[in-house]
Formats: sequence, C-alpha cells, structure tokens
Amino acid sequence: MDLGEQYRIYPRAEWAQLGKDEPRQVTAAEIQHLRSLNDVISLDDVAEVYMPLVQYILMRAHSFTQSIRDRAAFLNVPAKHTPFIIGISGSVAVGKSTTARLLQLLLSRTLPEDKVQMITTDGFLLPNAELERRGISGRKGFPESYDMARLTQFLVDVKADKTVNAPLYSHQLYDVVPDAHETVAAPDILIVEGINVLQMGSASPIYYSDLYDLTLYVDAEAENIERWYLERFGELLDRAADNPDDYYYRLARGEREAAMTMAKGVWQRVNLPNLEDYILPTRDRASVILHKTADHSIDQVALRAF
Repeated sequence: MDLGEQYRIYPRAEWAQLGKDEPRQVTAAEIQHLRSLNDVISLDDVAEVYMPLVQYILMRAHSFTQSIRDRAAFLNVPAKHTPFIIGISGSVAVGKSTTARLLQLLLSRTLPEDKVQMITTDGFLLPNAELERRGISGRKGFPESYDMARLTQFLVDVKADKTVNAPLYSHQLYDVVPDAHETVAAPDILIVEGINVLQMGSASPIYYSDLYDLTLYVDAEAENIERWYLERFGELLDRAADNPDDYYYRLARGEREAAMTMAKGVWQRVNLPNLEDYILPTRDRASVILHKTADHSIDQVALRAF
C-alpha cells in the first residue's frame, strides 16, 4: 500500500502484538458461519488482526463518549445518548460483509451491556424498476443508483438517537425488498457496511460520510478481487440451481461457461470502473485500512496518523 505520510502501516506481526493479551471471544464454527461466500477467515485472523482492531475501536469509542460528556458539562446541559457509528467500505467481493459481521460479534461479546447493530447500504439502492425507469440499470452500484439523500437522513436520525428503519436488500432477489426493513433503535454502536460508505453523499449540506466516527476500508489488488468476484459468482450459481425464485436460477440452469463469461463482462464494465473511479479514490478517507493478499489473509493494517 502506498498511502503517504498520513498513515502508519503495521505489518501483521507488529499489529498482532497490540492485542496479544485479548481473548479470541469466538469459535471456529462461529466465524465460518458469519463469513461471506468464498471468503476465508481463521481464528488466527481474529487473534492477530481483529482483536487489536476491536481494542482500537473501543479506545476511539471511549474518547467519543467522553467528549460528549465534557461538552455537555461545559454547556451545563444533560449528556445525550449518541450512537458511535462505524463505516466499512471497499470493493464488491473484497470481504466487507465478513469484516462487518465479525466486528459486530466481537464488539457484542466485548461489550455485553451495549447494543451493537449492523446494516448495509444495499437497502438504499434504488429499486430495479426505478433504475430501469431512469435508464441506469447498467449503473447499479454506482453513486447515482443510491438514494443518497435518504441514506444521509437515516444517519442524521441515528445520530439524533431517533428510532429509524433501514430498508432491506435481497441478493437472492437482486433487488430492494418492498416494505421490508430493520429497525435501528438507540444502538450504542452502529456498523454500516457498503461500497459507498466513504463517498460524499447527496447534495445536502450534510455529507453522510462525515457522520461516521470511525471508518474502515478493506483493500486488495484489483486482480485478486476480480478472481474472488468470479469465484463467488460460481458459488451463487451453485446455490441457485434448485431454486426458481433465485435471481441466479436462470443463469444456473444454462451453460456454465456462458454464465461465467457474462460475469467477467459485468466485472469489466461495471465493478472494475466503479472501483477505480468511485470506491478506491475514497480509501484515503478511512481511519483504518485492512490490506488483503491473494489468499484473503490480511498482511498489513494502516492507521491514519492525522
């Protein structure tokens, strides 16, 4: 990673020393259950990468809470409960969801009295019918395919400690689920995962990327992400083969080679340009960058120094 002077880069062995006395908190069966399709994660990853990361997050969250108390004391007003929001970004198929789910589990185990929730920004995609109406179905995942104003307002409401609903997205349907939502009600920590987490948001005077208190970027070389994307696509085909309601069913029942050729074309036309033009340029806004190698293992952790 070439990140300039604003980051300090820790090789994995050095980073692991920062959390060496922390228990793993989870079992091998649990992490296999929460990992994304074709992602790879081990108990060593938990101990050497994620437990030090949890300790860093806890330090930042404590400072956040203390600053709220100090400000309230200075203004002579009651301190309000304010959620600490973590954003996790990175390319399609890089392993963001695994990282988000694992951090939710570890933080919940470490802070058993606190409420730790997780949502994805996929639910804020425009429905397929609306994408088609606007003529941007081929741009799904690009900034203009999201209801960024709605996402910004959602985070503003979370910060104001309001009870709000996050829309849900189904990868099986490949669409937003009508009238389905997850209620977010006064979490102590909210994890928001999505490719657009570090982007600037809508034309609102409030940029939703500024509403996060700590941000992570999961990084890897594009050629590795492409391979993971195609491997995941193959697994999606396998899972859809006997389910007519699955979006991938028609592709799964057809010629395998043709389906994989189509997926490679989607990567070249959609996901790679989106990564290069809109996702990767936001990496330098992250508080923490996790760099993955070809076998999915994290070899470096970069912390923003200023």
